[in-house]
Amino acid sequence: MQFNTLDIITTVLGLAYILFEYRASAWMWIVGIVMQLLGIVLYYQKGLYADCGMEFYYLSVSFYGLWQWVAKPKQAPKGEKTSNIWSVFSLPSMWPVVWMLSGMVALWMLIYWLLVTFTDSTVPLADSFTTALSLLGVWALAHKMLEQWLVWIVVDVVSSVLYATKDLPFKSGLYALYVVIAVLGYFRWRRLAQMSSKPRM
Repeated sequence: MQFNTLDIITTVLGLAYILFEYRASAWMWIVGIVMQLLGIVLYYQKGLYADCGMEFYYLSVSFYGLWQWVAKPKQAPKGEKTSNIWSVFSLPSMWPVVWMLSGMVALWMLIYWLLVTFTDSTVPLADSFTTALSLLGVWALAHKMLEQWLVWIVVDVVSSVLYATKDLPFKSGLYALYVVIAVLGYFRWRRLAQMSSKPRM
């Protein structure tokens, strides 16, 4: 098996990125910018064109997210205020979820069509799925939304399998680790959100 240098470097950067994300640190965005620039080259070389294009979106959101987090450095993660995770499925909070999921599915189908029609992608269904869902996840992250962790858990599971099939073992292993950190990150951000919602004496 031949190791890819960019795979190794972006894996190390990706680990630093999610650890900063877990800590809700703005350094995440700076590491992300470097990682995304290298990712553009890596994904293009491997024929993951949707992922390659996604890096350009990530770059723009990273600059936006950095500005948001630096401008509001003490803002706690925003999320559910109750201890029941399923409260997100109660009305009227259900409607934003429905709209977001509907938009994600529509985007998924659009990206899939673009990949099948205009590229030689060998994994258009999985590539377009993770791309569409990531569009939603990174936007939620820029706004410090607790639910972004749930989005990334799904993305990370699928991506780990996808990169394994594309002979990117370091990237695949990184995303498997991402799943664990995303679960831990969800509960940490949830505690921070609940703490910030408590009335001060």
